[in-house]
Amino acid sequence: MLAWNEYVQIIIALIVIIDPLGAIPIFIGLTANQTDAQRRRTAYVASVSVAIILVVSCFIGEYILKLFGISIASFRIGGGILLMLMSIAMMNAKISPAKRTESEEEEAHGKENVAVVPLAIPLLAGPGAISLAIIYSEKITGAVNTGFLVLSCIIVAALMWGALRLSARISKVLGHTGINIATRIMGLILAAISIEFIASGYKVLFR
Repeated sequence: MLAWNEYVQIIIALIVIIDPLGAIPIFIGLTANQTDAQRRRTAYVASVSVAIILVVSCFIGEYILKLFGISIASFRIGGGILLMLMSIAMMNAKISPAKRTESEEEEAHGKENVAVVPLAIPLLAGPGAISLAIIYSEKITGAVNTGFLVLSCIIVAALMWGALRLSARISKVLGHTGINIATRIMGLILAAISIEFIASGYKVLFR
């Protein structure tokens, strides 16, 4: 079994990459024309979708890499670089293009249902979160550890649901500046995590 601090690391890493607080302004903008009931349902569907995407990535991600002949070490380096780029955007209080582009945002505002696309994917459970889930699924072994990884995905999705459900209150309390500060702190943590992934990949490739 993994040590308790490694369990905590997995949860924190998933929370940081999904960035519930940073998603609040976008969620409010995408659901501006919805009623309270519709907004609650959007938050629920988006959170469930995030949980499903992450759990599925944990189980089939490694097989997809093998299908394309990609080593986990190479994927760690590639995923680490992607996370680093996302962390730089977060430290500048911006949304990374890996999560959302301007054309996707314009298209989203014309949709009635935004819970799955673009909210759940690629905004929340985007390439970075999927890469993180695949890397951790390869790192751990055993039914207990795998079960905890699945539980971690569900816990993070539940926290995501809570943040979206209380998005109006959180936005009012923290304000735009408070949310930006939290996003910058998460970006700094994500940068450190990305360096760990890149370094561990290089150790395997260049022994």
